Amino acid sequence: MTSAFRVAYDGREYAGFQRQPHATTVEGTLLRALADHGIVERGDGPTHATPPSYAAAGRTDAGVSAVAQTVAFDAPDWLTPRAFNGHLPGSIRVWGAADVDDGFHATHHAVCRTYRYHLYAPRGGGSESAATGPESDGSTIDDGAVHDVLDRLSGEHDFHNLTSDDRGTTRDLRATATREDDVLVIEVAADGFPRALVRRLAAVVETVGRGTAEPAFVDRLLDPEPIPGEHGVGPAPPEPLVLWTVEYDGLEFAVDAEAAASALDVFGERYRDARHAAAATGAIRDRIRTRITNVEA
Repeated sequence: MTSAFRVAYDGREYAGFQRQPHATTVEGTLLRALADHGIVERGDGPTHATPPSYAAAGRTDAGVSAVAQTVAFDAPDWLTPRAFNGHLPGSIRVWGAADVDDGFHATHHAVCRTYRYHLYAPRGGGSESAATGPESDGSTIDDGAVHDVLDRLSGEHDFHNLTSDDRGTTRDLRATATREDDVLVIEVAADGFPRALVRRLAAVVETVGRGTAEPAFVDRLLDPEPIPGEHGVGPAPPEPLVLWTVEYDGLEFAVDAEAAASALDVFGERYRDARHAAAATGAIRDRIRTRITNVEA
C-alpha cells in the first residue's frame, strides 16, 4: 500500500531536507526512523535505503521549516503517523496520512506549493504606529510599498534574476502579505519554485519596503536582461521561512489526533524556548541602550 504522510519540522538544526552523506538532514532522519522500524535496510550514516515508490514534495534549504512537507512510499498498514513518530526526534513530527493510488509521486503530482516568510517589520511609511525615537532600529517598513512589490511579482514571470537555476525559472506565482503585529507574513504560492526564489523574493520585499530601493527595481529584476552579480539580490535568512502546505488534486489527509497533539506539545515547547531566548537578548539590548543614553546625556 502506498501512503502519503504530512511532516512538520523545525529546520533550524538541520542542513536542509535532502539527505547528505556527512550532514544531519530531515530526510536522513526520516529514513533512519524507517530503518529503526525495520521498513528499510540500515546504511552507514544517513545513507539508509529508501522504500519503494519513495518521493518527497520538495527540498527545503538548511534552516527552513515546514508544516506540511509530504513524503509518500509503500508502507505497511501499521505505520500510522503516531507509530512513525516513535523513532523520530521532537523536532520532526508526522501528523497526517492518506492512502494514495499506485504510481502516486509526491513531487510530480503536487499542483501547488505555498511558502510563508515571517518578516520582522514594524509598521512604517508614515503610519501612526511607526516605530520612532529611541525604540527605532531602522527596521520599520512601509506596508503600501510591500503590497506594491508583491503585486508586481505576482503573475507569470521569468525569475531568472532571482535564482541560481538556469532552467525552470518561469513560474505563475501568487504573492500576498498579511500583517500580524510587528511581523509581515509573506505568502507565496506556485506549482513549484526554483532554488532560493522565495528567500530572494522576501529580500526584495524587505529592500523596497524599507526604502533602500525604488519599486522600479522589481521591474528590472523581472527584465529578460541578466543583472550583474554585484547588483543582484541575495537570499533572505532561511529561519523565518516555512513550507506551509502542498496541495494535490482530490487528496485529503486524515489528521492523526494523537500525533497532532504530540506536535502541538513539541512545537509549543520550542516556541516558549525561543521566546525565552529572545527575552534574554532583548534585555541585553535594552541595557546597552540605557547605558548609551546615559553617556550621551
